[in-house]
Amino acid sequence: MRSLKILPAALALSVISLAATAQQLISPSEVVDKIVAQEQAEVQLLRQYTPLVETYIQYLRPNKQVGTVPDGDKYFIGRAELARGVELEPLERSVDLKRKLLGGLREFFSSEFVPRGFLQMIYLDMYDFDRGHYKFTYVRREFLGEVRCFVFDVDPLPRSGTGRFVGRIWVEDRDYHIVRFNGAYGGSSLISNYFNFDSWRTNVGNNLWLPTFVYSEEGSVLDPKTTRLAFKSFRSQTRLWGYGLGHAPQEQELTKVLVEASPGIRDQAKAATDYSPLQSERVWQHQAEDNVADRLERQGLLAPHGEVNRVLETVINNIEVTNNLDIQPEVRCRVLMTSTLELFTLGHTIVLSRGLVDVLPDEASLAAIIAHELGHVVLGHRMDTQFGFFNTLQFNEKETFRHFDFARNPEEERAANQKGIELLRNSPYKDSYGTAQLFLQALQNRSKELPSLISPNLGDRVPTKWTIASQVVSAESKEKPMANVIAALPLGGRIGIDPWNDQLRMLNSKPMGRVVETERRPFQITPLVFYLMRQRDNSSPEASGVAKLASGTQP
Repeated sequence: MRSLKILPAALALSVISLAATAQQLISPSEVVDKIVAQEQAEVQLLRQYTPLVETYIQYLRPNKQVGTVPDGDKYFIGRAELARGVELEPLERSVDLKRKLLGGLREFFSSEFVPRGFLQMIYLDMYDFDRGHYKFTYVRREFLGEVRCFVFDVDPLPRSGTGRFVGRIWVEDRDYHIVRFNGAYGGSSLISNYFNFDSWRTNVGNNLWLPTFVYSEEGSVLDPKTTRLAFKSFRSQTRLWGYGLGHAPQEQELTKVLVEASPGIRDQAKAATDYSPLQSERVWQHQAEDNVADRLERQGLLAPHGEVNRVLETVINNIEVTNNLDIQPEVRCRVLMTSTLELFTLGHTIVLSRGLVDVLPDEASLAAIIAHELGHVVLGHRMDTQFGFFNTLQFNEKETFRHFDFARNPEEERAANQKGIELLRNSPYKDSYGTAQLFLQALQNRSKELPSLISPNLGDRVPTKWTIASQVVSAESKEKPMANVIAALPLGGRIGIDPWNDQLRMLNSKPMGRVVETERRPFQITPLVFYLMRQRDNSSPEASGVAKLASGTQP
């Protein structure tokens, strides 16, 4: 008689796990059905959102030393109305700037580019993504960051119509969301061009994946009849954010029960409870800057306070301490969500654009830029205190860039330049701000080719003619950067964006070691490869609705 063997607990659990996995195995055909059902649910889900959409395009020309360099650019920002398909409401720039640089929205994109054409790239096929129109070929499994994916090649079936997606898709293997697709829409012509693109979705909640970034690239195209240039080589990036904009945090705060603490016994004769005229003036100025910041944050143009702000405010503190500054109210730092390179002050709040922080090569360069704006604060350069009245902020969103203007006059700029140099000379960065001068020089060298990138929406241009350390900029270095010194980073080099709540974070990428000349791409657009992760918890109420919708349509 055989003796009964008892399996160890760990081994028993392993056997149970393997058995459960075996029961969950499904055929490739069932996987395709689930992918199709989930993508159709995704298209319907997106109809409820109105994210901000920013498209930035750079034309390219050949260069013998570095391969290609920018040769002009275009910029668009607006709010998507996804319930209406790929409709966009532009946030209009000032009339003068539009006339000088863009020639109006129609001329801006003219016959070459249409803003909603780039927005369309967040969808594979809005209406007919199914077995009746596409062939699916399984390729392999692959990890995108921490997310394991099925990889399929997708091709339109014969006679299925033009404009169908042709390319490859990556599908996360839990709920079958398409998280990346790479290819183009078929059926291009000289009248209607479909460009190659790489589209990414990120996980912002439980079972909730939303379009975040689209990269597009195209070489020069010649007219086959005239052999003339139809359009130049270009690269573009389209970013989406602000899906979760609303008043949920305020509503939650409203429902909290707060118990007012007893103030205890105070000696009213000694307590300073009244405001002097100067204190009242400061409170009013502070209210004006808070009003503007709150308005911009609610629109999704200003990032909420978070990790990146703390990094910037540490630099501010370093400069203040070494210069023996005691500024009241305290100086804060905020980040504008846009890619355009700009900076300005709102009273005691220093604002830098995300694009500017992205391209700065090191902390010393960041300190130089901040010191310039801190100069405005120290010198008492004020903002328009009319914004202390709440009614002055009641205007249509598309007029934001016309309504707000925080640029300084030339006299204030010159004074801030001088004060910024004084602050830097007494700062911990006094021996290393030569890279800041190289950054400003590199930006000045590229300014003619990148007018849209350096044209601010709300504030000032980066002061490229500001001489911080003239001794480090020789005639030779103006033509060619010093060896192993990166004057500026590509766009997207430092900051990651949460498209749901607009929180920013510093990217944690590995050092690349030696960088060859052709890999130096200051201020340029490059592809972005996302390290995808699943959210550990669900902070968005819509996410649970997605799961029900998806599971309800799956076989």
